[in-house]
Amino acid sequence: MTYKPAHIELRDITHAYQTEAGPLPVLDHLSIKMEEGSFTAVVGPSGCGKSTLTRLIAGLMRPDEGQVWLGGKMVTSPRPTVGMAFQNPVLLEWRTILRNVMLPLEIVGKRMSRTAQEDRARELLSLVGLEGFEDKRPSELSGGMRQRASLCRAIVHRPEVLILDEPFGALDAFTREDLWQTMARLRLEEKFTAVLITHDLRESVFLADNVVVLSGRPATSQFVLPNTLPTNRTLEDLYSQPATDMLAILRHQIQVAQGRAPADDAKATA
Repeated sequence: MTYKPAHIELRDITHAYQTEAGPLPVLDHLSIKMEEGSFTAVVGPSGCGKSTLTRLIAGLMRPDEGQVWLGGKMVTSPRPTVGMAFQNPVLLEWRTILRNVMLPLEIVGKRMSRTAQEDRARELLSLVGLEGFEDKRPSELSGGMRQRASLCRAIVHRPEVLILDEPFGALDAFTREDLWQTMARLRLEEKFTAVLITHDLRESVFLADNVVVLSGRPATSQFVLPNTLPTNRTLEDLYSQPATDMLAILRHQIQVAQGRAPADDAKATA
């Protein structure tokens, strides 16, 4: 097996938030490695520090202890090579969908002409099925369409890392599954290392190469599940026996993290 160096590495991360009642420990000696081009899903009990993990990777905050490394360099400040998409698309109503998608190119300052920026944004909008909606305002689109535009905006500047913090969580089940397939197509067309925060175990199994289960707060890496489904998977694969087995393992690990099941067989593979 060929060794691949980690593209994202969290080394022995410990972090606590300062509150009026005193420090609130969130992460406890957390260590995770993610290979370049991989797609990692992170699941765990509510409030265990999943979103804190994304902010650390993006350089929006620094840990109390430990280090975050991205592409062989320690993260000490916000990184323009990181794209982010959230549960709320936060599109600007006074901009068209096309100009919303182009916004990161204006901020990051890529050496691209205005025409090249437009072409790049139109290319992505077409890829996610929004061709013909470029001149619409966000309020004229459905929730699912706005989230598609948000995904385009997150990767328009070709980031090395794409962080997805529950981007599909507020959508209905049918729209959510449709966007899973959109995300899978984007991954084939665009090159990035992805980190997905989710509470949906089916979502993690459909999209990720590996699923990291965090323990209860303060969180550490409790278990890592390699995905055994084919790379070019379909929604039908979620009803296969391998998927059923993986979902059963993940449900048990979540119960362990919540303290509702014994930890005897919850052996971390991280």
